[in-house]
Amino acid sequence: MADQAERVDRRARSGEGPPVAALAMGVEIADRVFPQDLRERLARSVELAPPLLSGPLTTPEARAVLAGTDVLVTGWECPPLTPEVLAGAPRLRAVVHAAGSVKPMVTEAVWERGIVVSSAADANADPVVAFTLAAVTFASKGALATAAAYASGWPSFTARAGADARTIGVIGASRIGRRVIAGLLAADTGCRVLLTDPYVRPEEAAGLGVELVDLAELCARSSIVTVHAPQLPETRGLLSADLLKLIPDGGAVINTARGSLVDTEALARECGAGRLDAFLDVTDPEPLPPDHALLHLPNVLVTPHIAGAQGSEVRRLGEFAVAEVERFVAGEELRGRLCREELDRLA
Repeated sequence: MADQAERVDRRARSGEGPPVAALAMGVEIADRVFPQDLRERLARSVELAPPLLSGPLTTPEARAVLAGTDVLVTGWECPPLTPEVLAGAPRLRAVVHAAGSVKPMVTEAVWERGIVVSSAADANADPVVAFTLAAVTFASKGALATAAAYASGWPSFTARAGADARTIGVIGASRIGRRVIAGLLAADTGCRVLLTDPYVRPEEAAGLGVELVDLAELCARSSIVTVHAPQLPETRGLLSADLLKLIPDGGAVINTARGSLVDTEALARECGAGRLDAFLDVTDPEPLPPDHALLHLPNVLVTPHIAGAQGSEVRRLGEFAVAEVERFVAGEELRGRLCREELDRLA
């Protein structure tokens, strides 16, 4: 390992050979996202620097690796790339994030340095979309309340009625929101999809096959409301108590975006009264206190942020990141490249 590190350092300093890349993420995460075959593939296009950076990036050991790193492949548990960290990485030209959002990690200093940033968010999106569409199906069948009542006997047909899924409201035409819309329309269930998004123009909405409305109208007309907006100061509590009251009786709220977008206590009251069901993969706070009502209501399903890549799905993040590094080395356009201007609008 030491010999390899010295070789990488010599090549980095001399400028000879392929770019030098380093992995920065948790140890267990690296093992799952980058199994041995993917690391071997990555090493065919770059000189892969040891060791894995799995802790602070300001230690002497980390700085020794970063000093010769051209491409930093990051993942969950990677610390923020602060000015101090970047000062120790003078050669760094690209950050390829083998996960979803780069917001916790990429600081203004990264953009100011002109470092290329790419994210595997597209690879993480499909599992979230599948999770959301499954939640829509469960909501339309009233699956939660019916399952809870099953222990008392076989429910009648009328007791099994769920939300009227003919009108579904999508909050946010984000990367995931657009895929959810496409999935709903492709299912050919005859549902009408409403969309609210301040950045979408009417002609663009028409191209998506949805009706563009304001948030209040969306809530009033939709029996199932699914949230896909970004977390911003202005979107905190976006789905407020007053708006939740507009959703018709028997409706459902699905949130796979960020917990802060929904008024948690107001939603708990609506669900506690039996008026709404909820499918929540994110909450505010996260995690919820063990005694919180939402964790104990029969018509609410709370999952611990599992909608994104899990299990064998996480490998696709590594595959995307490796392919992205290959494109970077070849001078090709990056599929997951992000611009500072669009970051605030991303979910």
